[in-house]
Amino acid sequence: MSAPTLLNADPAELAKFSDLAHRWWDPQSEFRPLHQINPLRLDWIQSQLPLNGLRVLDVGCGGGILADSMARKGAEVLGIDLASKALRVAQLHALEAQTPHVHYREVAVEALAIEQPASFDAVTCMEMLEHVPDPASVVRACAALVKPGGWVFVSTINRNAKAFLFAILGAEYLLNLLPRGTHEYDKFLRPSELAGYCRASGLQLQHSRGIEYNPLTRRYRLSSDTSVNYMISTRKS
Repeated sequence: MSAPTLLNADPAELAKFSDLAHRWWDPQSEFRPLHQINPLRLDWIQSQLPLNGLRVLDVGCGGGILADSMARKGAEVLGIDLASKALRVAQLHALEAQTPHVHYREVAVEALAIEQPASFDAVTCMEMLEHVPDPASVVRACAALVKPGGWVFVSTINRNAKAFLFAILGAEYLLNLLPRGTHEYDKFLRPSELAGYCRASGLQLQHSRGIEYNPLTRRYRLSSDTSVNYMISTRKS
């Protein structure tokens, strides 16, 4: 297993999201899917761990869509990312919307794990692992940051023929749900691979759910099908 790095980021990936930063909070923009799935993933997290009063870290927070919503559920939220422009958008939105108890920092998750080990009741890492060179390093850092007994929630994309068809060809080229080039198939993660990273980091799998898109109704829903987009919840032993 590769050693942790404090620069576990692809500059091209950071530039890709920075270029779109001003559109993060437009629900009809390229980030429409994130706005649509956010209530689903927030409710799924809340069903396992009521957030009110907890200290929560959102890794790869981007423009702050999930971080903001968790803060509005009563959590004390820190959102971190390495895309400067997206973070500025998140900070501006928090000011404009007067969202309480949410803060943002430009810092790598591995660096924060050294700085603040075992400091959070829960860590979320959504739609981020498929964009970094070393996802195992991110999982290790998330595990280090959460308190014993705390929760780590992760979402990413499976790696198989169906995922290539739906998440890349369908979402980026046919339905135009996402900008072309958003995802690279080789960076997708099978649930078994992600589970292995979690076990190696002292995280025990609790639950998993799939996220499905219906192109006719243009709506997302949670399901038991984890063959494309999926989420897992884990607890630190």
